[in-house]
Amino acid sequence: MWLGLMIGNSRLHWGLFVGEGLCCAWDTSYLSADVVRQLAGCRTVEDLRSVINYTRSFPAPLPKGGWGVEMCDNYKENWDENLQSLISPLPLVLASVVPSETAVWQSYLNVRIATLNNVPLSGLYPTLGIDRALALWGAGQVWGFPMLVIDAGTALTFTGADCNDNLVGGAILPGLGLQFATLAGKTGQLPSVDLPEQLPRRYAVNTQEAMQSGVIYTLLAGIKDFVAAWWQDFPESNVAITGGDRTLLINYLQSQFPKIANSLIVEPNLIFLGMRSLTLH
Repeated sequence: MWLGLMIGNSRLHWGLFVGEGLCCAWDTSYLSADVVRQLAGCRTVEDLRSVINYTRSFPAPLPKGGWGVEMCDNYKENWDENLQSLISPLPLVLASVVPSETAVWQSYLNVRIATLNNVPLSGLYPTLGIDRALALWGAGQVWGFPMLVIDAGTALTFTGADCNDNLVGGAILPGLGLQFATLAGKTGQLPSVDLPEQLPRRYAVNTQEAMQSGVIYTLLAGIKDFVAAWWQDFPESNVAITGGDRTLLINYLQSQFPKIANSLIVEPNLIFLGMRSLTLH
């Protein structure tokens, strides 16, 4: 058994593996050094259970993660049996886009840091986020290249590779929540706005709906433009979407651009799919 940990811009993303099989995935807020030491000090099955349950008391701010939500049926039946193979401390493969949070995990004795050098894609540039590289590699490993990945997290990113596993490139823009937070935080009178479950009307008659319309419709138009341009260059390519806002965006796209929505591969664990097949020494 081993843990995968992706330190994202807003929260921690966890995956518990048996070999190459992902048992379950969950999100938490950032953890203190004390909790990291507790996790590193697990010696028994009950130790591991208690620490995992403890991390559940630090829920992710957006969206709310949940223990066992992504647990695979094959591992539910053999959960206790799998736990008996616990190695102390549990091996941890860590990837991070937040250097200050990476430092917190230096006290974990059995950790391997995943870097771009471990991702078997060519043409990677030094400042490419490891989260983008892992998600792209994971998607390509499962569904083949060429592949375009949309990651709908704190930032909305597009990252694509061609049929030769070569990075074509991508783009980064503020995600849904970040755009609304910026409008509310950087203006004098604009309010905080929640993300609606369904696509709002385009021409709003109040400030809150006007903010929803402006952000959401512009973002959807950008997604449509990037996907259309990708398909023009790579007509047979799959497009996958991941990230915390993926479900909302799929709902919005279904109303506005159903052809695109219906063609997208929706997979919340692309980063872990990439992480499990890394070349780590």
